[in-house]
Amino acid sequence: MKLGLVSAILPDDTFEALIDYVADQGLSCVEVCCWPVGKAIRRYAGVTHIDVVKDKDRLDYFVDYAKKKGVEISSLGYYPNPMDPDPETRAVAVEHLYRLIEASARMGVNMVTTFIGKDKTKTVEENLELFEAIWTPIIRKAESLDVKIAIENCPMLYTKDEWPGGNNLASTPAIWREMFRRIKSDHFGLNYDPSHPYLIQSDYIRPVFEFADKMFHIHFKDIRIYQDKLYEHGIFSYPALWHSPKLPGLGGVDFAAFCSALNDIGYKGYACIEVEDRAYEGTPGDVKKGIEQSIRYMRTIMD
Repeated sequence: MKLGLVSAILPDDTFEALIDYVADQGLSCVEVCCWPVGKAIRRYAGVTHIDVVKDKDRLDYFVDYAKKKGVEISSLGYYPNPMDPDPETRAVAVEHLYRLIEASARMGVNMVTTFIGKDKTKTVEENLELFEAIWTPIIRKAESLDVKIAIENCPMLYTKDEWPGGNNLASTPAIWREMFRRIKSDHFGLNYDPSHPYLIQSDYIRPVFEFADKMFHIHFKDIRIYQDKLYEHGIFSYPALWHSPKLPGLGGVDFAAFCSALNDIGYKGYACIEVEDRAYEGTPGDVKKGIEQSIRYMRTIMD
């Protein structure tokens, strides 16, 4: 596996500063966030380390700069809601996904990591119909340019405004099976994060084996569930009341078992640390302390 970092945790760094830091830490890769330039819609969103609109004529520069530092760009990352009930919001997301697919192909990255999205006013069955209509042309475009689309399995169902229903359909094995049945493609798979099934009390190891051929990209993130808060609010309340994202090793995910499963299937792809731990966000120094602690921890398992 190639250990790397999701760039969202360093939103104020230039692309060059990001790559320099990743290289200094001895990491192999980085998932580069490529949101449209503008206001963030939530924490860790709206981060733009490559502006594929303004910099469309200099995309080779970013690849070359990273390569000179010994770093691969694992994917171009963008996590909107392409199935948002608001037509304008949906259109913006879909349009930018097409831009990223084209940019990823031109750069030779050949991977886009994103969300399926969801219309939380509709049933799962209705959302699957909507998914097929919206995503079939996107996946076909990606196929035509040899770009893989890796969907993160985050339910986007954490806060009061996301509850109930959530903003990302692709959160369970049953839904993944149906997605892959409806849109058959070797270019359509998962950006798999074990913390999400852990949150919803599902098995986070078993999918590694069942969906081995769909493991396109991996996120290393942990969460902690506070049992006293769960006692107060119950599992049917929104999870922000009773959980928090943590650095790998500081929550409930067994990363040794998870990495062992990835080794068992022969996974040799990108595995990027995703830092969203509020305990390590007080200062820029705290952020880097959290990143570096995560790197040390994951290396004890992976090396």
